Amino acid sequence: MEKHILITVGRQFGSGGKPVGDALSEKLGIPVYDNELITEAAKQSGYSPEFFIRSDEKKRSFFLANLFGGNSYSRNMIGDAELFRIQSETIRNLASQGSAIFVGRASDYVLRDMKPLNVFISATMESRIKFVCERDGVTPDEAVDIIDKRDRDRIRYYNFFTQRNWGAASNYDLCINRSALGTQKTADLIIEFGRLIGKI
Repeated sequence: MEKHILITVGRQFGSGGKPVGDALSEKLGIPVYDNELITEAAKQSGYSPEFFIRSDEKKRSFFLANLFGGNSYSRNMIGDAELFRIQSETIRNLASQGSAIFVGRASDYVLRDMKPLNVFISATMESRIKFVCERDGVTPDEAVDIIDKRDRDRIRYYNFFTQRNWGAASNYDLCINRSALGTQKTADLIIEFGRLIGKI
């Protein structure tokens, strides 16, 4: 019987957590979910994918207009808790269907009873700035501002919904600095570690 592998990847913004998730997916032959979760959550809830993109991993409330398609102009309000519930249900449904890798969205907490391999990816600030500059076409100063803002968003989101501290080593099975090894070797190390503790 094929092993049911679940991996969650927490990450600092610009650390390359998504590329590591993609590398794990390729090496293990299992799907990785990041932005895909947004589309899936929207599909299951009936809300517009654009709303999930705009509010992704941020803690706040939104007034929503015309989210259900058609010609409706009614205004609706969706709170933080409802958004978290929708995304959490999506994560759990996908995890129950088979092996998968989940990037971000407090997936380590959401799947805590399913005992996934929980990994946190960090990187040096220099590496993160370079990554964001190359990916987004911004200056180093702009990259620093983006990194600081997105990390603050993730901290508020994660800490509020989990009552844990984002990035704390005690939340994860393995914390690793991608700058030290690069993407492929970081993925290799995660797989080796996962096998050693019986989760891969």
